[in-house]
Amino acid sequence: MSTISGPKIGVALGGGSARGLTHIPYIEAMDELGLKPSVISGTSIGALIGSGWAAGMTGKELREHSYEVLGTLRTIATKLWATQIKGIGGILRNGISMQLDPLHIVDAFTPASFPEQFSDLKIPLYVVATDFQSWHQVVFNSGLLRPAIAGSISMPSIFKPVVHGNHILVDGAVVNPLPLDQADIGTDFLIGIDVNGDPSNGINKTDHRPLDIWFGSAQIMMHSLIAHSMAAYPPDIYIRPHVASFGAMEFWRVREILTHVEAEKDRFKHMLTRKIEAYIQNKIEPIPSNRSHG
Repeated sequence: MSTISGPKIGVALGGGSARGLTHIPYIEAMDELGLKPSVISGTSIGALIGSGWAAGMTGKELREHSYEVLGTLRTIATKLWATQIKGIGGILRNGISMQLDPLHIVDAFTPASFPEQFSDLKIPLYVVATDFQSWHQVVFNSGLLRPAIAGSISMPSIFKPVVHGNHILVDGAVVNPLPLDQADIGTDFLIGIDVNGDPSNGINKTDHRPLDIWFGSAQIMMHSLIAHSMAAYPPDIYIRPHVASFGAMEFWRVREILTHVEAEKDRFKHMLTRKIEAYIQNKIEPIPSNRSHG
């Protein structure tokens, strides 16, 4: 009797700044079901969280690490200040820049044991960034890990672009905010987690700040790009948590953000279990007849 193995699962983790922390409960849900992806793809914060997952961190470990490095505004500010100036010498050499260096951010907010190379990861990872010069996406899945992630999170105007591998890199969400195309490589079952948000909470609001307009306009652009991506690579499961009540840069609200989507875990687990079972059932071959031939 042959055993029926489960499908090879590809998971695409989208970009959405602080709202991207909502990826973590869905990773926990897969852990609780004993499911591991065969491929992870990530854009922006999806690349950062996806790299921890690919390195072997559990959803619970990702949650605990997020609480540790993002738990309060003071914790974040201290880390940002330390990475920004690198001491008095940094100010004397570089001045005080309003733009953050994404390489320093990756160093500051990842665990000390974080892998150096893609080849050190336990699960294949595809990191999407944008080439500012050619206007195309760049996908990294080999070589140095940190510069690829830094390029993927390099939100224009807030972060400095990253020069890496003959590219000038900015945020991957500029071209591909939910990289379904990369998670679809060599997999049977595709999950897309879209943390871009939706207009529901702010639909009647009129007193928008300039920064709200900037981020909101980027969200509208990403929403359109995701629709095209889903048409080309339809996911078996598509998740879009309601995160519009959280500001794009409100990372210090990490506990609130994760609690907000906690109730979604059970729904996701039920949906995933049902779809995986249906996939396996469709793969089982009919039992051959016992009748002899001839």
